[in-house]
Amino acid sequence: MYLPKQFNFPEHARNIIRENPFASLISNDDQGFPFVTHIPIKLIPHASDPKQDTLLGHVAKGNPHTSFLRSRPFVLLTFMGPQAYMSPAVYPDLVRVPTWSYVAVHVKAEVRILEGEEAKDAILKQLIADHEPPYAHQWRGLPESYTQPMLNAIVAFEMKVQDIQTKVKLNQHRPESHAAMHDAYEAGNESEKALALWMRRLGMAA
Repeated sequence: MYLPKQFNFPEHARNIIRENPFASLISNDDQGFPFVTHIPIKLIPHASDPKQDTLLGHVAKGNPHTSFLRSRPFVLLTFMGPQAYMSPAVYPDLVRVPTWSYVAVHVKAEVRILEGEEAKDAILKQLIADHEPPYAHQWRGLPESYTQPMLNAIVAFEMKVQDIQTKVKLNQHRPESHAAMHDAYEAGNESEKALALWMRRLGMAA
């Protein structure tokens, strides 16, 4: 993606992925056109280097994406954080135009299909632990006659990060707008409040 240096914040990639795990998984189909599947992703951080992180996911076996992953293992994942319109009213002068603020991560990764029920079950349990830990007990208690067909109906995979880009676009290069911009976002909807929080994280507002 287009990434001017003032919006480049690689150190925040993991937090953005954890806070916004519902990703767009993008491959090319057999005609070379982008094919997108929207799925939750589990981040497994490397001990020291985010560029060596692992991502886990799964798709339905009937999804055409399964064949694309097997034949073309390099994929793009996009994670979209909070986003909102920004009015030129935040500037002290009137010779300005509107823009859009947003937080996003793009990850190029290599896919490895995970075979076997045990590997699939492990991924599901990690996703459950992230999103609804109490359900783990219920999942473990379900009869095998139910869980085995459910596991057979998915294709699980891990993805090794090859490249990662992190964009936090909050008008950092226009400090004269920051105070009014923060106040406007803080008084707004849920996404706008989240952008106000990001402004505070970056030290753009108190």
